[in-house]
Formats: sequence, C-alpha cells, structure tokens
Amino acid sequence: MPESQVRQNFSAEAEAILNKQINMELTASYEYMSMGYYFNRDDVALPRVSKFFLDNSAEEREHAQKLLEYLQKRGGRPVYEAVKAPSKAEWGSTEEALAAALQLEKDVNAHLLKVWGVADEKKDGQMTDFIESEFLEEQVEAIKKLGDLLTQCKLAGKGLGEFQFDKQADFE
Repeated sequence: MPESQVRQNFSAEAEAILNKQINMELTASYEYMSMGYYFNRDDVALPRVSKFFLDNSAEEREHAQKLLEYLQKRGGRPVYEAVKAPSKAEWGSTEEALAAALQLEKDVNAHLLKVWGVADEKKDGQMTDFIESEFLEEQVEAIKKLGDLLTQCKLAGKGLGEFQFDKQADFE
C-alpha cells in the first residue's frame, strides 16, 4: 500500500498507538452496550441506568470515529482488529456495573495518556493538541461522574434503593 501524500511528521509509533486506542474505544463501546441492554431486560428494568450506559456506548463509538478521521487526516491507515467481547453479560447490580465502568474509563484514560506521551516524544505538537483538546478533559469529567454515581448508588443500597437510584440519579 502506498504511503499517503498528506503524511507529515506522523510517526509509525503514533499511528500504531492511535490504532490501539481506536480498538480500546470500540471495546469500551461494546462493554457499555452489554451493560445498557442488561439493565433494559424485563427482569432488571432500570430504564435510566440502561439509557446512561447505552449513551456511553454511543459516545465511545463516536470517539473511535473521531480517532479514525484524525488518523486519516494525518495520512495514517486504520488497522482493524477484533473487538474484545464484553467481560460479562450478567451485570448483577447497578453498583457492580458502575464500578466496572469506572475502571474502564480509568483504563481508557491511562492509554490516552500513553498516546499523548508518544506524540510528545515524537515532537508531534498537532497530535498532542488533538488528544488534549478532544479527549483528556472529557475523560477526567467522565471518571468524576462515574465516581459520584457509584457513591450515590452505594448510599442508596440494594433492592428498593437501586430502584430509587434509577429514578433520581443525575445521569446527565
């Protein structure tokens, strides 16, 4: 495959780590989708919790698309790899799913920081700016939001508390 005519100051290492980040975003989307549809089941029936996770799934997919567009804008080529299956199909409780979501966001953020580090090491100011402006602040906000929701869910408790959490939590 011929090299892109628009490629400039875009290292092979930056291209590879961006491709890995794309796969991580798609994996996160799939994980959130699993959570969302679990809480939508008739025997779980927590519609606002379901919507929260499905909205997060869509957001992660959008992140992957934004990274794909950026990759091609810089003259890179996407490397499509298998997306890892969700870690589970049965999420048990909202608390369990929120804890998993919080860890997922921390993992995605840690990898984004590695992406930024590669760009910085390669003196790719455009890429460091892109990662900072498009992803890092949003990740910090998502981690804080999930931490708050997890605490509120724990305070609400199981059973009726989980039902009330679904009705009253600020998922926006």
